[in-house]
Amino acid sequence: MDQQIAENLAAVRRRIADAARVVGREPAEVRLLLAVKTQPVAAIRAALDAGADLLGHNRAQELLATGPALAEAGVPAHEMHFIGHLQSNKVGQVLRWATCVQTVDTLRLAERLDAAVARRRAAGGDGAAAPGGPDHYGAAAPEGPRAPGGTAPLDVMVQVNTSGETTKAGVEPARATELATAVAALPHLRLRGFMTIGANSPDGDVVRASYEALAAVRDRVLATGAPGTGTARELSMGMSGDLELAVAAGATMVRVGTAVFGARPPA
Repeated sequence: MDQQIAENLAAVRRRIADAARVVGREPAEVRLLLAVKTQPVAAIRAALDAGADLLGHNRAQELLATGPALAEAGVPAHEMHFIGHLQSNKVGQVLRWATCVQTVDTLRLAERLDAAVARRRAAGGDGAAAPGGPDHYGAAAPEGPRAPGGTAPLDVMVQVNTSGETTKAGVEPARATELATAVAALPHLRLRGFMTIGANSPDGDVVRASYEALAAVRDRVLATGAPGTGTARELSMGMSGDLELAVAAGATMVRVGTAVFGARPPA
C-alpha cells in the first residue's frame, strides 16, 4: 500500500506541474492538499512519509479520531485543513487540530470561530499541541501555519458556490465580497483566500468557468483594499478529475483524494 500511495502521489504532482507549465505558471505556485476522507491513519502516514505536507479532513469526527496519531513524534511535518461543512457544535473539535478552515460560508460561522479562538487565547490555548511545538506542522502557509490548539489567529477561507448548484454549499458570488470583508475584519481570524467545488458537468468549459468565477471573486475582494483582505490570495479549487482545469484558472491549491489513495473505503 505504501509504495502505491507514493507512486500515485508522484503522478499527481507531475499532473500539477504539467498543467501549470501549459499555462505558463510555475509548478511551485500550486500546492497539493490530500483529501483524507475515510482514510485510515496508516494510509495518511504513508502519504506523509512519501512527501505530502498538506492534508484536509471534511469530517470533524475523523479529524478528532486521527489527530492524536498524526501528532506523535516522528510524524513528518504537515499542515491540516478542514474542508467540509462545519457544524457549530463541532467548532471546538476542529480547532483542536486544524490550522485552517476552508469552508466559511456565513458570517455566523465566522463569528463562532472568532469567538472560539478568542476563548482559547484567554485560556492560553487548550488544544493538544504537537510534539516539538508549532514547527511540527511545518511552514507551508505563506506566513507560517497556525499551531493546532494554539492562540494565534485562525486561517480561514470563504467558500463560494460558483456553480450555482443547490447541492453545493457556499455563499453566492454576488455576496462573497460582503462576506469576505466582514470575515477579514474579525480580530481572531486571518482571511487566507477562497474555496469552491467545481461545477458537476461533463463540459470542461462549464467546469473551468466555475473556477474562473472564484478567481474573479478573489480579485474583487483584493481590489477593495479592505482591512484584512490583503492576505486573501489563495484559491482552493480542483479535485482528482479536473485539477488541470483548476490550475489553468489560477488555483493555488488543489484538493485530491482518490487519485492518491484510490477508491474510498466505506464510511
